Amino acid sequence: MITVHSFVFNPFSENTYVLFDETKECVIIDPGCFTKNEQEELISFIQQKELTPKMVLNTHCHIDHVLGNSFVKSKYNIPLWIPKEEVSTFNAVPAYAEPYGFAGYRHASAEHLIEEGEEIKFGNSVLKTIYAPGHSAGHVAFVNKEQKICVSGDILFYGSIGRTDLPGGDFETLINSIHNKIFVLSDDTTVYCGHGQSTTIGHEKATNPFCAVS
Repeated sequence: MITVHSFVFNPFSENTYVLFDETKECVIIDPGCFTKNEQEELISFIQQKELTPKMVLNTHCHIDHVLGNSFVKSKYNIPLWIPKEEVSTFNAVPAYAEPYGFAGYRHASAEHLIEEGEEIKFGNSVLKTIYAPGHSAGHVAFVNKEQKICVSGDILFYGSIGRTDLPGGDFETLINSIHNKIFVLSDDTTVYCGHGQSTTIGHEKATNPFCAVS
C-alpha cells in the first residue's frame, strides 16, 4: 500500500512528494527543496521512516519543481527521471535560475526520459505515467488506479488549473488533457497537486470553474 507524504518548499510553495510502501522503498517526486533547512527537512523524514530512495521523478521541469534534483540525486546516489518532452524546458532552467532568485542552483543530468504509459516500480508498488500537456509541453502525471492516487503536478489544482502563459503552455491543450486523461480516473481518486491542497477527481469534475463537466 502506497503512503504519500508532502512537503511545501521554496518561495513558490511547491509541493514535493515522497511515496513509499511497506518495503520502505520510496520515490521522490518534484523535489523543490533549495535551502539547507528544506534539504534537512526532507532528509530527516526519510531517516525517521527508514526509507530507501530509489529514484527522483519530475512531473514537469519548471524551476520550482526541479530545484532539489541535484541535491537528492547526489545525497542518495539515485537516478533522475524526467518526461521525454520536457528536456528543453529542463535545460532552460540554468539560464533563468539566478534572475528568479536562485543563485547557486545546481543543474542535474537526467538518466532516463519517461515515456507515455511507462510504469515506475518501487518496492511492491507501481505508478503509471499519463502524458497530459498544456501547462508545459511534456507534463505527465503519475497514477496508481487501484489505490486511487494521482500525483498531478501543475495540471489540476483544487478549484483551479495550471497556468498556460509560460513557454510550452496552451489553454485548450490543458483542458483537453484534463478531460481526456485525468477526469477518466475514478471520482474518488485523490489528486496530489503541485501547489496547494489535495483534491479529488469527483470534486473537480463537479465544481472546478475552469474544467468542470456536467
